[in-house]
Amino acid sequence: MGITDWFVVTGGSNPRQVRAIVENIEAELTRAGVKPLRIEGLDSLTWVLMDFGGFVVHVFHSETRSYYNLERLWSDVPRFQTQSA
Repeated sequence: MGITDWFVVTGGSNPRQVRAIVENIEAELTRAGVKPLRIEGLDSLTWVLMDFGGFVVHVFHSETRSYYNLERLWSDVPRFQTQSA
């Protein structure tokens, strides 16, 4: 695609969960030596985009994720799904 190598799409059911997910991703990856180039969307917490260069993380509020349905846009590319904890 040219923009990035990987997209990670995840979400929470309320703004507090979205913020917690974003903060945890940033903390864990920073600990591993990977820092975000930019983070956008922290003001509304409906769609937070975390750009790490080689990969981009999209953290959605559940209603916003359903509305934009990013998975549909890339339905023809290979997918890797994890199991919920």
